[in-house]
Amino acid sequence: MSSLLLNASHNLCFKLSSSGCQWQPLPPNNTHRLSFSRVCAEKQGPIAALASAEQLVWPSPSDETPFWKRDFPSWDAGSDVPSDVVKDSDPMHIIHVTAEMAPIAKVGGLGDVVTGLARACLSRGHTVDVMLPFYECIQRQQVVDLELVSTYNSYLEGEWIPVNAYRGVVTGIPVILIEPSNQFFKGKQVYGGCYNELEAYLFFSRACLEWMQVTGIQPDIIHVHEWQTGALPLLYWDMYHHLSLKKPRIVLTIHNMEHYGECRQEQISKCGLDGSAYATVEKAVDDRTIGHNPERLSLLKGGIVYSNAVVTVSPTYLKETLCSGWLAGTLIKSRDKYFGILNGIDTTMWNPATDVFLPAQFNAHNIEGKKLCKQYVQRGLGLISEASGSGNQMPDAAPEVPLVICITRLVPQKGLHLITHAIKRIEELGGQMIILGKASDARVESEFKHLADLHNQGPSIRILLLYSEELSHMLYAAADMVLVPSIYEPCGLSQMLGMRYGAVPIVRKTGGLADTVFDVDEQSNHHEMTNGFVFEGIDEGSFNWALDRAFTYHREKPEEWTGIVRRVMECDNTWNNTAGKYIEVYNSVRVA
Repeated sequence: MSSLLLNASHNLCFKLSSSGCQWQPLPPNNTHRLSFSRVCAEKQGPIAALASAEQLVWPSPSDETPFWKRDFPSWDAGSDVPSDVVKDSDPMHIIHVTAEMAPIAKVGGLGDVVTGLARACLSRGHTVDVMLPFYECIQRQQVVDLELVSTYNSYLEGEWIPVNAYRGVVTGIPVILIEPSNQFFKGKQVYGGCYNELEAYLFFSRACLEWMQVTGIQPDIIHVHEWQTGALPLLYWDMYHHLSLKKPRIVLTIHNMEHYGECRQEQISKCGLDGSAYATVEKAVDDRTIGHNPERLSLLKGGIVYSNAVVTVSPTYLKETLCSGWLAGTLIKSRDKYFGILNGIDTTMWNPATDVFLPAQFNAHNIEGKKLCKQYVQRGLGLISEASGSGNQMPDAAPEVPLVICITRLVPQKGLHLITHAIKRIEELGGQMIILGKASDARVESEFKHLADLHNQGPSIRILLLYSEELSHMLYAAADMVLVPSIYEPCGLSQMLGMRYGAVPIVRKTGGLADTVFDVDEQSNHHEMTNGFVFEGIDEGSFNWALDRAFTYHREKPEEWTGIVRRVMECDNTWNNTAGKYIEVYNSVRVA
Protein backbone atom coordinates (compact mmCIF):
# COMPACT_ATOMS: atom_id res chain seq x y z
CA MET A 1 0.00 0.00 0.00
CA SER A 2 1.35 3.42 -0.95
CA SER A 3 2.17 5.71 1.94
CA LEU A 4 -0.52 8.35 2.40
CA LEU A 5 -1.26 11.11 4.86
CA LEU A 6 -5.01 10.93 5.40
CA ASN A 7 -7.15 13.84 6.50
CA ALA A 8 -8.96 13.73 9.82
CA SER A 9 -12.12 15.14 8.25
CA HIS A 10 -12.87 11.66 6.93
CA ASN A 11 -13.22 9.85 10.25
CA LEU A 12 -9.48 9.50 10.82
CA CYS A 13 -8.13 11.21 13.90
CA PHE A 14 -4.47 11.97 14.59
CA LYS A 15 -2.45 14.52 16.56
CA LEU A 16 1.15 15.63 16.86
CA SER A 17 2.94 14.14 19.84
CA SER A 18 5.29 16.18 22.00
CA SER A 19 8.25 14.36 20.50
CA GLY A 20 7.71 15.84 17.07
CA CYS A 21 6.22 14.35 13.93
CA GLN A 22 4.73 11.26 15.46
CA TRP A 23 0.99 10.97 15.04
CA GLN A 24 -1.29 9.24 17.55
CA PRO A 25 -4.99 8.40 17.51
CA LEU A 26 -7.36 11.00 18.92
CA PRO A 27 -10.77 10.32 20.42
CA PRO A 28 -13.50 10.61 17.77
CA ASN A 29 -15.10 13.64 19.45
CA ASN A 30 -12.03 15.71 18.58
CA THR A 31 -12.39 15.13 14.86
CA HIS A 32 -13.94 18.45 13.91
CA ARG A 33 -11.62 20.73 15.90
CA LEU A 34 -8.30 19.33 14.70
CA SER A 35 -5.65 21.87 13.72
CA PHE A 36 -2.81 20.68 11.49
CA SER A 37 0.84 21.59 11.86
CA ARG A 38 2.94 22.27 8.79
CA VAL A 39 6.14 20.95 10.37
CA CYS A 40 6.01 17.33 9.25
CA ALA A 41 5.02 17.61 5.64
CA GLU A 42 7.29 20.51 4.74
CA LYS A 43 10.43 19.54 6.67
CA GLN A 44 10.46 15.76 6.64
CA GLY A 45 10.45 15.04 2.91
CA PRO A 46 8.54 11.81 2.21
CA ILE A 47 5.23 11.69 4.07
CA ALA A 48 4.90 9.04 6.73
CA ALA A 49 2.40 6.22 6.28
CA LEU A 50 -0.45 6.75 8.69
CA ALA A 51 -3.39 4.65 7.58
CA SER A 52 -4.63 2.74 4.60
CA ALA A 53 -6.83 4.32 1.95
CA GLU A 54 -9.55 1.75 2.67
CA GLN A 55 -10.34 3.67 5.86
CA LEU A 56 -11.66 6.64 3.92
CA VAL A 57 -15.38 7.25 3.68
CA TRP A 58 -15.65 7.28 -0.10
CA PRO A 59 -18.16 9.79 -1.46
CA SER A 60 -20.97 9.14 -3.90
CA PRO A 61 -22.98 11.44 -6.18
CA SER A 62 -26.08 10.17 -4.39
CA ASP A 63 -24.90 11.36 -0.95
CA GLU A 64 -27.41 13.66 0.72
CA THR A 65 -24.57 16.05 1.56
CA PRO A 66 -22.05 16.65 -1.25
CA PHE A 67 -18.55 15.62 -0.25
CA TRP A 68 -17.22 19.20 -0.35
CA LYS A 69 -19.85 20.27 2.21
CA ARG A 70 -18.91 17.73 4.87
CA ASP A 71 -17.49 18.91 8.19
CA PHE A 72 -13.80 19.69 8.06
CA PRO A 73 -11.25 20.19 10.83
CA SER A 74 -10.58 23.72 11.98
CA TRP A 75 -7.57 25.35 10.38
CA ASP A 76 -5.52 27.63 12.59
CA ALA A 77 -3.63 29.32 9.78
CA GLY A 78 -2.54 32.09 12.10
CA SER A 79 -0.12 29.74 13.83
CA ASP A 80 1.60 28.87 10.57
CA VAL A 81 3.35 32.15 9.74
CA PRO A 82 6.83 31.08 8.52
CA SER A 83 9.48 31.55 11.19
CA ASP A 84 12.48 31.41 8.87
CA VAL A 85 11.68 34.55 6.84
CA VAL A 86 14.32 37.25 7.21
CA LYS A 87 12.87 40.33 8.93
CA ASP A 88 13.20 43.69 7.20
CA SER A 89 15.52 46.13 8.98
CA ASP A 90 13.17 49.14 8.83
CA PRO A 91 9.63 47.95 9.63
CA MET A 92 6.64 50.09 8.76
CA HIS A 93 2.89 50.20 9.38
CA ILE A 94 0.79 49.26 6.34
CA ILE A 95 -3.01 49.49 6.18
CA HIS A 96 -4.79 47.79 3.29
CA VAL A 97 -8.16 49.33 2.37
CA THR A 98 -10.05 46.82 0.25
CA ALA A 99 -13.44 45.49 -0.79
CA GLU A 100 -12.34 41.85 -0.46
CA MET A 101 -10.28 39.65 1.83
CA ALA A 102 -9.98 35.86 1.75
CA PRO A 103 -11.54 33.86 3.19
CA ILE A 104 -14.21 36.01 4.91
CA ALA A 105 -15.15 38.23 1.94
CA LYS A 106 -13.78 36.62 -1.20
CA VAL A 107 -15.26 36.88 -4.68
CA GLY A 108 -12.15 36.61 -6.85
CA GLY A 109 -8.39 36.87 -6.82
CA LEU A 110 -8.44 40.29 -5.11
CA GLY A 111 -9.33 38.66 -1.79
CA ASP A 112 -6.53 36.12 -2.11
CA VAL A 113 -3.97 38.78 -3.00
CA VAL A 114 -4.82 41.03 -0.04
CA THR A 115 -4.57 38.14 2.42
CA GLY A 116 -1.39 36.70 0.94
CA LEU A 117 0.47 40.02 0.72
CA ALA A 118 -0.63 41.04 4.22
CA ARG A 119 0.59 37.74 5.67
CA ALA A 120 3.92 37.98 3.84
CA CYS A 121 4.56 41.50 5.14
CA LEU A 122 3.63 40.43 8.68
CA SER A 123 6.16 37.61 8.45
CA ARG A 124 8.83 40.13 7.42
CA GLY A 125 8.26 42.08 10.65
CA HIS A 126 5.91 44.84 9.50
CA THR A 127 2.71 45.95 11.24
CA VAL A 128 -0.24 45.25 8.95
CA ASP A 129 -3.98 45.90 9.20
CA VAL A 130 -6.70 45.19 6.65
CA MET A 131 -9.71 47.56 6.58
CA LEU A 132 -12.80 45.96 5.09
CA PRO A 133 -16.53 46.73 5.02
CA PHE A 134 -18.37 44.68 7.64
CA TYR A 135 -20.58 42.98 5.08
CA GLU A 136 -23.71 41.44 6.52
CA CYS A 137 -22.71 38.15 4.87
CA ILE A 138 -19.42 37.87 6.80
CA GLN A 139 -19.59 34.93 9.18
CA ARG A 140 -18.56 36.33 12.53
CA GLN A 141 -17.15 33.02 13.75
CA GLN A 142 -14.42 33.38 11.12
CA VAL A 143 -13.12 36.49 12.91
CA VAL A 144 -11.13 35.66 16.05
CA ASP A 145 -11.34 37.98 19.08
CA LEU A 146 -13.90 40.22 17.37
CA GLU A 147 -14.63 43.33 19.41
CA LEU A 148 -16.09 46.80 18.95
CA VAL A 149 -13.19 49.25 19.32
CA SER A 150 -14.69 52.61 18.39
CA THR A 151 -17.86 54.38 17.36
CA TYR A 152 -17.58 57.57 15.34
CA ASN A 153 -19.30 59.50 12.53
CA SER A 154 -18.47 59.79 8.86
CA TYR A 155 -19.90 62.09 6.22
CA LEU A 156 -22.47 61.34 3.52
CA GLU A 157 -24.58 63.81 1.57
CA GLY A 158 -24.75 66.55 4.21
CA GLU A 159 -25.12 64.22 7.20
CA TRP A 160 -22.80 62.55 9.67
CA ILE A 161 -23.58 58.82 9.77
CA PRO A 162 -22.73 56.76 12.89
CA VAL A 163 -20.14 54.06 12.19
CA ASN A 164 -18.91 51.13 14.25
CA ALA A 165 -15.32 49.93 13.87
CA TYR A 166 -14.58 46.36 14.96
CA ARG A 167 -11.18 44.78 15.37
CA GLY A 168 -10.37 41.09 15.05
CA VAL A 169 -8.02 38.55 13.49
CA VAL A 170 -8.59 36.50 10.32
CA THR A 171 -6.15 33.64 9.66
CA GLY A 172 -3.56 35.44 11.75
CA ILE A 173 -4.05 38.85 10.07
CA PRO A 174 -5.40 41.87 12.03
CA VAL A 175 -8.58 43.27 10.49
CA ILE A 176 -10.66 46.40 11.07
CA LEU A 177 -14.26 45.98 9.97
CA ILE A 178 -16.20 49.17 9.17
CA GLU A 179 -19.95 48.98 9.79
CA PRO A 180 -22.07 52.02 8.85
CA SER A 181 -25.46 52.41 10.53
CA ASN A 182 -27.27 52.91 7.21
CA GLN A 183 -28.19 50.19 4.72
CA PHE A 184 -24.75 49.95 3.10
CA PHE A 185 -23.21 46.45 2.82
CA LYS A 186 -26.43 44.63 3.69
CA GLY A 187 -27.16 41.48 1.72
CA LYS A 188 -26.40 37.80 1.39
CA GLN A 189 -23.22 38.27 -0.65
CA VAL A 190 -20.27 40.64 -0.94
CA TYR A 191 -21.52 42.42 -4.07
CA GLY A 192 -25.03 42.98 -5.35
CA GLY A 193 -26.81 44.15 -2.21
CA CYS A 194 -29.91 46.36 -2.35
CA TYR A 195 -27.93 49.62 -2.09
CA ASN A 196 -25.98 51.87 -4.43
CA GLU A 197 -22.67 50.04 -4.58
CA LEU A 198 -20.59 52.95 -5.85
CA GLU A 199 -21.88 55.33 -3.18
CA ALA A 200 -21.32 52.68 -0.52
CA TYR A 201 -17.62 52.39 -1.44
CA LEU A 202 -17.26 56.17 -1.60
CA PHE A 203 -18.61 56.27 1.94
CA PHE A 204 -16.33 53.40 3.01
CA SER A 205 -13.25 55.16 1.60
CA ARG A 206 -13.94 58.29 3.61
CA ALA A 207 -14.96 56.31 6.72
CA CYS A 208 -11.54 54.59 6.72
CA LEU A 209 -9.71 57.92 6.65
CA GLU A 210 -12.07 59.35 9.26
CA TRP A 211 -11.29 56.40 11.54
CA MET A 212 -7.57 57.04 11.20
CA GLN A 213 -8.11 60.69 12.04
CA VAL A 214 -10.32 60.20 15.10
CA THR A 215 -8.05 57.45 16.49
CA GLY A 216 -4.81 59.26 15.71
CA ILE A 217 -3.44 56.25 13.80
CA GLN A 218 -1.08 57.28 11.00
CA PRO A 219 0.33 54.36 9.03
CA ASP A 220 3.34 54.74 6.78
CA ILE A 221 1.42 53.30 3.83
CA ILE A 222 -2.27 53.20 2.96
CA HIS A 223 -2.55 50.51 0.28
CA VAL A 224 -5.79 50.75 -1.72
CA HIS A 225 -7.11 48.20 -4.19
CA GLU A 226 -9.20 48.50 -7.35
CA TRP A 227 -11.82 51.12 -8.20
CA GLN A 228 -13.81 50.54 -5.02
CA THR A 229 -11.21 52.45 -3.01
CA GLY A 230 -10.05 54.71 -5.85
CA ALA A 231 -11.59 57.79 -4.19
CA LEU A 232 -9.45 57.42 -1.07
CA PRO A 233 -6.34 59.03 -2.64
CA LEU A 234 -8.48 62.03 -3.68
CA LEU A 235 -9.99 62.30 -0.22
CA TYR A 236 -6.60 61.98 1.42
CA TRP A 237 -4.68 64.58 -0.56
CA ASP A 238 -7.50 67.11 -1.00
CA MET A 239 -9.03 66.82 2.47
CA TYR A 240 -7.46 64.71 5.21
CA HIS A 241 -3.86 65.66 4.50
CA HIS A 242 -4.91 69.25 5.24
CA LEU A 243 -6.35 68.09 8.57
CA SER A 244 -4.34 65.80 10.85
CA LEU A 245 -3.17 62.98 8.58
CA LYS A 246 0.31 63.97 7.41
CA LYS A 247 2.43 60.82 7.47
CA PRO A 248 0.71 58.24 5.18
CA ARG A 249 1.55 57.77 1.53
CA ILE A 250 -0.80 56.05 -0.89
CA VAL A 251 -0.13 52.96 -3.02
CA LEU A 252 -2.81 51.74 -5.46
CA THR A 253 -2.89 48.22 -6.91
CA ILE A 254 -4.86 47.71 -10.12
CA HIS A 255 -5.91 44.08 -10.27
CA ASN A 256 -8.00 44.34 -13.45
CA MET A 257 -8.17 47.39 -15.71
CA GLU A 258 -11.60 46.30 -16.93
CA HIS A 259 -13.21 47.63 -13.74
CA TYR A 260 -12.87 51.41 -13.71
CA GLY A 261 -15.50 52.81 -11.31
CA GLU A 262 -17.56 55.08 -13.54
CA CYS A 263 -18.92 57.87 -11.36
CA ARG A 264 -21.05 61.00 -11.74
CA GLN A 265 -19.78 64.31 -10.37
CA GLU A 266 -22.69 64.57 -7.95
CA GLN A 267 -21.85 61.14 -6.52
CA ILE A 268 -18.32 62.27 -5.71
CA SER A 269 -19.82 65.35 -4.08
CA LYS A 270 -21.87 63.16 -1.73
CA CYS A 271 -18.69 62.13 0.12
CA GLY A 272 -17.72 65.78 0.71
CA LEU A 273 -15.51 66.57 -2.26
CA ASP A 274 -16.43 68.99 -5.05
CA GLY A 275 -17.09 66.58 -7.91
CA SER A 276 -16.72 69.27 -10.58
CA ALA A 277 -13.11 69.87 -9.50
CA TYR A 278 -12.14 66.42 -10.82
CA ALA A 279 -13.85 66.73 -14.22
CA THR A 280 -10.62 67.44 -16.08
CA VAL A 281 -8.42 65.28 -18.26
CA GLU A 282 -5.55 65.83 -15.84
CA LYS A 283 -7.54 64.48 -12.87
CA ALA A 284 -10.42 62.01 -13.04
CA VAL A 285 -12.58 62.60 -16.10
CA ASP A 286 -13.41 59.37 -17.92
CA ASP A 287 -11.74 59.97 -21.29
CA ARG A 288 -14.33 57.83 -23.07
CA THR A 289 -17.11 60.25 -22.12
CA ILE A 290 -15.46 63.52 -23.19
CA GLY A 291 -18.02 65.48 -25.20
CA HIS A 292 -20.91 63.43 -23.86
CA ASN A 293 -23.71 64.86 -21.77
CA PRO A 294 -22.91 64.33 -19.04
CA GLU A 295 -19.22 63.64 -18.95
CA ARG A 296 -18.38 61.21 -16.16
CA LEU A 297 -15.51 60.49 -13.84
CA SER A 298 -13.50 57.32 -13.25
CA LEU A 299 -12.51 56.47 -9.69
CA LEU A 300 -9.71 54.25 -11.02
CA LYS A 301 -8.24 57.06 -13.09
CA GLY A 302 -8.48 59.45 -10.15
CA GLY A 303 -6.73 56.89 -7.98
CA ILE A 304 -3.91 56.57 -10.52
CA VAL A 305 -3.41 60.34 -10.69
CA TYR A 306 -3.52 60.93 -6.92
CA SER A 307 -1.57 57.90 -5.63
CA ASN A 308 2.12 58.10 -4.82
CA ALA A 309 2.74 54.75 -6.50
CA VAL A 310 0.64 52.52 -8.74
CA VAL A 311 1.16 48.78 -9.08
CA THR A 312 -0.37 46.28 -11.42
CA VAL A 313 -0.18 42.57 -10.94
CA SER A 314 2.37 41.34 -13.48
CA PRO A 315 5.18 42.80 -15.61
CA THR A 316 3.57 41.69 -18.87
CA TYR A 317 0.19 43.20 -17.96
CA LEU A 318 1.98 46.47 -17.23
CA LYS A 319 3.39 46.47 -20.77
CA GLU A 320 -0.03 45.58 -22.22
CA THR A 321 -1.78 48.40 -20.35
CA LEU A 322 0.77 50.95 -21.53
CA CYS A 323 0.17 49.93 -25.14
CA SER A 324 -3.62 49.76 -25.30
CA GLY A 325 -6.79 50.74 -23.49
CA TRP A 326 -8.34 54.11 -22.65
CA LEU A 327 -6.19 54.50 -19.53
CA ALA A 328 -2.92 54.05 -21.43
CA GLY A 329 -2.35 57.80 -21.72
CA THR A 330 -2.80 58.32 -17.98
CA LEU A 331 -0.49 55.42 -17.20
CA ILE A 332 2.18 56.70 -19.60
CA LYS A 333 2.09 60.08 -17.83
CA SER A 334 2.45 58.18 -14.55
CA ARG A 335 5.15 55.83 -15.87
CA ASP A 336 7.75 56.85 -13.27
CA LYS A 337 5.50 55.66 -10.45
CA TYR A 338 3.95 52.64 -12.24
CA PHE A 339 5.27 49.16 -11.39
CA GLY A 340 4.45 45.61 -12.46
CA ILE A 341 4.76 43.12 -9.59
CA LEU A 342 3.64 39.55 -10.05
CA ASN A 343 1.12 38.30 -7.52
CA GLY A 344 2.04 35.40 -5.28
CA ILE A 345 -0.01 32.68 -3.67
CA ASP A 346 -0.66 32.28 0.02
CA THR A 347 1.08 29.00 0.81
CA THR A 348 -0.34 28.99 4.30
CA MET A 349 -3.86 28.58 2.92
CA TRP A 350 -2.80 26.66 -0.19
CA ASN A 351 -0.51 23.78 0.77
CA PRO A 352 -1.21 20.20 -0.38
CA ALA A 353 0.96 18.85 2.43
CA THR A 354 -1.32 20.22 5.15
CA ASP A 355 -4.61 21.10 3.42
CA VAL A 356 -7.50 20.09 5.69
CA PHE A 357 -9.93 19.93 2.75
CA LEU A 358 -8.09 17.07 1.06
CA PRO A 359 -8.76 13.35 1.63
CA ALA A 360 -4.98 12.81 1.46
CA GLN A 361 -2.06 15.18 1.69
CA PHE A 362 1.04 15.07 -0.51
CA ASN A 363 4.11 17.06 -1.49
CA ALA A 364 6.64 17.19 -4.31
CA HIS A 365 8.71 14.41 -2.70
CA ASN A 366 5.76 12.05 -2.31
CA ILE A 367 2.87 12.58 -4.72
CA GLU A 368 1.05 9.31 -3.99
CA GLY A 369 -1.66 11.20 -2.12
CA LYS A 370 -2.52 13.10 -5.28
CA LYS A 371 -3.67 9.88 -6.94
CA LEU A 372 -6.04 9.24 -4.07
CA CYS A 373 -7.38 12.81 -4.29
CA LYS A 374 -8.12 12.25 -7.97
CA GLN A 375 -9.96 9.01 -7.31
CA TYR A 376 -11.86 10.60 -4.44
CA VAL A 377 -13.14 13.47 -6.60
CA GLN A 378 -13.89 11.17 -9.53
CA ARG A 379 -15.89 8.88 -7.25
CA GLY A 380 -17.74 11.76 -5.60
CA LEU A 381 -18.78 13.28 -8.93
CA GLY A 382 -19.65 9.99 -10.60
CA LEU A 383 -16.66 9.97 -12.94
CA ILE A 384 -15.73 6.54 -11.54
CA SER A 385 -18.42 3.91 -11.38
CA GLU A 386 -19.42 3.04 -7.83
CA ALA A 387 -19.21 -0.57 -8.94
CA SER A 388 -15.43 -0.18 -8.94
CA GLY A 389 -15.48 -0.20 -5.16
CA SER A 390 -18.02 -1.07 -2.52
CA GLY A 391 -18.81 0.64 0.76
CA ASN A 392 -15.72 2.34 2.08
CA GLN A 393 -13.36 0.19 0.05
CA MET A 394 -10.92 1.87 -2.25
CA PRO A 395 -12.01 1.69 -5.91
CA ASP A 396 -10.12 -0.61 -8.18
CA ALA A 397 -7.31 1.06 -10.03
CA ALA A 398 -9.01 4.06 -11.62
CA PRO A 399 -8.43 4.42 -15.33
CA GLU A 400 -5.48 6.70 -16.03
CA VAL A 401 -7.77 9.19 -17.71
CA PRO A 402 -6.30 12.69 -17.91
CA LEU A 403 -8.41 14.97 -15.67
CA VAL A 404 -8.57 18.65 -16.66
CA ILE A 405 -10.09 21.28 -14.38
CA CYS A 406 -11.11 24.88 -15.04
CA ILE A 407 -11.90 26.99 -11.98
CA THR A 408 -12.97 30.44 -13.09
CA ARG A 409 -15.49 33.23 -13.18
CA LEU A 410 -17.57 32.61 -16.29
CA VAL A 411 -17.02 35.97 -17.98
CA PRO A 412 -15.81 36.80 -21.53
CA GLN A 413 -12.33 37.72 -20.27
CA LYS A 414 -11.75 34.06 -19.36
CA GLY A 415 -12.11 32.78 -22.93
CA LEU A 416 -15.61 31.29 -22.72
CA HIS A 417 -15.58 30.07 -26.32
CA LEU A 418 -12.38 28.12 -25.63
CA ILE A 419 -13.81 26.67 -22.41
CA THR A 420 -16.90 25.40 -24.22
CA HIS A 421 -14.71 24.07 -27.03
CA ALA A 422 -12.54 22.30 -24.46
CA ILE A 423 -15.54 20.27 -23.32
CA LYS A 424 -15.91 18.77 -26.78
CA ARG A 425 -12.19 18.35 -27.46
CA ILE A 426 -11.41 16.69 -24.13
CA GLU A 427 -14.23 14.21 -24.70
CA GLU A 428 -12.82 13.45 -28.15
CA LEU A 429 -9.40 12.80 -26.62
CA GLY A 430 -10.86 10.45 -24.02
CA GLY A 431 -10.21 12.73 -21.06
CA GLN A 432 -12.35 14.11 -18.25
CA MET A 433 -13.10 17.74 -17.43
CA ILE A 434 -14.55 19.53 -14.41
CA ILE A 435 -15.61 23.19 -14.63
CA LEU A 436 -16.26 25.10 -11.41
CA GLY A 437 -17.50 28.65 -11.62
CA LYS A 438 -20.35 31.14 -11.60
CA ALA A 439 -21.59 33.57 -14.22
CA SER A 440 -22.78 37.10 -13.49
CA ASP A 441 -24.50 37.40 -16.88
CA ALA A 442 -27.84 35.59 -17.17
CA ARG A 443 -27.20 34.57 -20.78
CA VAL A 444 -23.85 33.00 -19.93
CA GLU A 445 -25.40 31.27 -16.93
CA SER A 446 -28.15 29.87 -19.17
CA GLU A 447 -25.65 28.60 -21.74
CA PHE A 448 -23.58 26.75 -19.15
CA LYS A 449 -26.71 25.47 -17.43
CA HIS A 450 -27.69 23.93 -20.77
CA LEU A 451 -24.22 22.38 -21.11
CA ALA A 452 -24.46 21.02 -17.57
CA ASP A 453 -27.84 19.43 -18.31
CA LEU A 454 -26.35 17.92 -21.47
CA HIS A 455 -23.16 16.51 -19.95
CA ASN A 456 -23.44 16.06 -16.19
CA GLN A 457 -24.94 12.58 -16.34
CA GLY A 458 -22.30 11.34 -18.73
CA PRO A 459 -18.95 9.67 -17.97
CA SER A 460 -16.50 12.50 -18.63
CA ILE A 461 -17.74 16.08 -18.01
CA ARG A 462 -18.97 17.83 -14.89
CA ILE A 463 -20.05 21.49 -14.92
CA LEU A 464 -20.69 22.89 -11.44
CA LEU A 465 -22.19 26.38 -11.48
CA LEU A 466 -21.27 27.34 -7.94
CA TYR A 467 -18.48 28.70 -5.79
CA SER A 468 -16.89 26.52 -3.13
CA GLU A 469 -13.54 27.20 -1.51
CA GLU A 470 -13.41 23.62 -0.21
CA LEU A 471 -14.13 22.07 -3.60
CA SER A 472 -11.57 24.34 -5.26
CA HIS A 473 -8.85 22.89 -3.04
CA MET A 474 -9.98 19.34 -3.83
CA LEU A 475 -10.10 19.95 -7.59
CA TYR A 476 -6.60 21.40 -7.75
CA ALA A 477 -5.35 18.36 -5.82
CA ALA A 478 -7.23 15.94 -8.10
CA ALA A 479 -6.33 17.50 -11.43
CA ASP A 480 -3.71 16.37 -13.89
CA MET A 481 -4.04 19.67 -15.76
CA VAL A 482 -5.48 23.11 -15.03
CA LEU A 483 -6.89 25.11 -17.94
CA VAL A 484 -6.60 28.93 -18.09
CA PRO A 485 -7.44 30.04 -21.68
CA SER A 486 -7.97 33.73 -20.89
CA ILE A 487 -8.27 36.35 -23.62
CA TYR A 488 -6.41 38.63 -21.22
CA GLU A 489 -5.26 37.91 -17.68
CA PRO A 490 -3.65 40.59 -15.49
CA CYS A 491 -1.98 37.94 -13.35
CA GLY A 492 -4.02 34.81 -12.77
CA LEU A 493 -3.86 32.73 -9.62
CA SER A 494 -5.43 29.54 -10.96
CA GLN A 495 -2.32 28.47 -12.86
CA MET A 496 -0.13 29.08 -9.79
CA LEU A 497 -2.50 27.31 -7.40
CA GLY A 498 -2.76 24.42 -9.83
CA MET A 499 1.01 24.09 -9.98
CA ARG A 500 1.22 24.17 -6.19
CA TYR A 501 -1.04 21.10 -6.17
CA GLY A 502 0.68 19.28 -9.04
CA ALA A 503 -1.72 20.24 -11.86
CA VAL A 504 0.15 21.10 -15.05
CA PRO A 505 -1.11 24.39 -16.57
CA ILE A 506 -2.45 24.82 -20.09
CA VAL A 507 -2.61 28.57 -20.69
CA ARG A 508 -2.84 31.29 -23.28
CA LYS A 509 0.25 33.51 -23.46
CA THR A 510 -0.98 36.79 -22.01
CA GLY A 511 -0.45 38.95 -18.92
CA GLY A 512 0.64 37.09 -15.82
CA LEU A 513 0.17 33.74 -17.55
CA ALA A 514 3.11 34.64 -19.80
CA ASP A 515 5.16 35.50 -16.71
CA THR A 516 4.53 32.23 -14.85
CA VAL A 517 4.09 29.42 -17.42
CA PHE A 518 6.81 28.39 -19.90
CA ASP A 519 6.19 25.76 -22.56
CA VAL A 520 7.84 22.37 -22.06
CA ASP A 521 8.57 22.10 -25.77
CA GLU A 522 10.17 25.51 -26.04
CA GLN A 523 13.81 25.36 -27.08
CA SER A 524 15.44 26.99 -24.11
CA ASN A 525 18.66 26.91 -22.16
CA HIS A 526 16.56 26.99 -18.99
CA HIS A 527 14.78 23.65 -19.23
CA GLU A 528 14.34 23.63 -15.46
CA MET A 529 11.89 26.56 -15.84
CA THR A 530 9.56 24.87 -18.33
CA ASN A 531 6.36 23.96 -16.57
CA GLY A 532 3.30 23.81 -18.84
CA PHE A 533 1.72 24.05 -22.27
CA VAL A 534 1.26 27.47 -23.86
CA PHE A 535 -0.64 28.73 -26.90
CA GLU A 536 -0.86 32.26 -28.31
CA GLY A 537 -3.94 32.52 -30.53
CA ILE A 538 -7.56 32.89 -29.43
CA ASP A 539 -8.77 30.30 -31.96
CA GLU A 540 -9.66 26.67 -31.39
CA GLY A 541 -6.75 25.40 -33.46
CA SER A 542 -4.17 27.17 -31.29
CA PHE A 543 -5.84 25.80 -28.17
CA ASN A 544 -5.96 22.25 -29.59
CA TRP A 545 -2.23 22.39 -30.28
CA ALA A 546 -1.46 22.92 -26.59
CA LEU A 547 -4.11 20.53 -25.23
CA ASP A 548 -3.17 17.70 -27.59
CA ARG A 549 0.49 17.97 -26.62
CA ALA A 550 -0.39 17.84 -22.93
CA PHE A 551 -2.44 14.68 -23.45
CA THR A 552 0.42 13.10 -25.45
CA TYR A 553 2.89 13.74 -22.64
CA HIS A 554 0.46 12.37 -20.03
CA ARG A 555 -0.23 9.15 -21.94
CA GLU A 556 2.97 8.42 -23.84
CA LYS A 557 5.73 9.95 -21.70
CA PRO A 558 4.82 9.02 -18.10
CA GLU A 559 8.30 9.53 -16.67
CA GLU A 560 8.62 12.96 -18.26
CA TRP A 561 5.10 13.81 -17.07
CA THR A 562 5.97 12.88 -13.49
CA GLY A 563 9.03 15.09 -13.77
CA ILE A 564 6.89 18.02 -14.92
CA VAL A 565 4.47 17.48 -12.01
CA ARG A 566 7.30 17.55 -9.49
CA ARG A 567 8.80 20.59 -11.21
CA VAL A 568 5.59 22.61 -11.11
CA MET A 569 5.11 21.78 -7.43
CA GLU A 570 8.55 23.19 -6.69
CA CYS A 571 7.97 26.48 -8.57
CA ASP A 572 8.40 29.39 -6.18
CA ASN A 573 5.26 31.45 -6.70
CA THR A 574 5.00 32.37 -3.03
CA TRP A 575 4.28 35.84 -1.66
CA ASN A 576 7.49 35.58 0.31
CA ASN A 577 9.25 35.67 -3.03
CA THR A 578 7.49 38.81 -4.35
CA ALA A 579 6.43 40.77 -1.26
CA GLY A 580 9.93 42.24 -1.14
CA LYS A 581 9.20 44.12 -4.36
CA TYR A 582 6.16 45.71 -2.72
CA ILE A 583 8.33 46.65 0.26
CA GLU A 584 10.71 48.39 -2.16
CA VAL A 585 7.79 50.39 -3.58
CA TYR A 586 6.56 51.27 -0.09
CA ASN A 587 10.04 52.45 0.90
CA SER A 588 10.36 54.55 -2.26
CA VAL A 589 7.37 56.72 -1.27
CA ARG A 590 7.22 56.61 2.55
CA VAL A 591 8.12 59.59 4.67
CA ALA A 592 11.42 59.04 6.47
